[in-house]
Amino acid sequence: MFVDIHTHNQTSSAFPMIINLNIEDVQRIFDSEVKGMYYYGLHPWYVNENSEKEILCLENLLSKDKIVCVGECGLDKNCKVSLPIQNELFRKQIELSEKYHKPLIIHCVGCFNELFDLRYELNPKQLWIIHGFRGKPELASQALKSGCALSFGEHFNEASVRLTPIERLFVETDESNISIEKIYSNIANIKNCSPEQLTAGENLFRQIIVER
Repeated sequence: MFVDIHTHNQTSSAFPMIINLNIEDVQRIFDSEVKGMYYYGLHPWYVNENSEKEILCLENLLSKDKIVCVGECGLDKNCKVSLPIQNELFRKQIELSEKYHKPLIIHCVGCFNELFDLRYELNPKQLWIIHGFRGKPELASQALKSGCALSFGEHFNEASVRLTPIERLFVETDESNISIEKIYSNIANIKNCSPEQLTAGENLFRQIIVER
């Protein structure tokens, strides 16, 4: 199965997708009979000092089977929200990931040292996946050494894909119009393997199904 670990596309697909919801989508999804796997979190672009209500909403959602991951959440040096506020809200979402035993899908721009420091400090047990990773191999090595997994989309650094172990390599479409099958194929070419051998997403999908 070519599992799409991170997408904003809510159209039907022949393969499993884990769909990132925004706040406008949440109530509609839970008021409907729509089936699927979703995740929700406070993106660093949209947090502020008054985000406690959203954190409470997130915690309530995490008790429901449809929400299978926390995110995307994280740190971004390019957004207008101050890093102390981002850090505080990210920590709270890490706590919820641990409390509800759900993987964390991470958005990180320009704050990788802060991200790695948090991981070493908190020593989380849940899987951390850095989504949309485009960094150079030196950064990929640091991320992997810290215990994170990496998810690659339409655009990626070939050397970083090459050094990422298959068991910690996830694939996503994010907001791309390219099919998940094509992205799997592109990455498999770099890894010199068949697309079917890229099984990290499938393994996580099966684990989620069991735990639901």
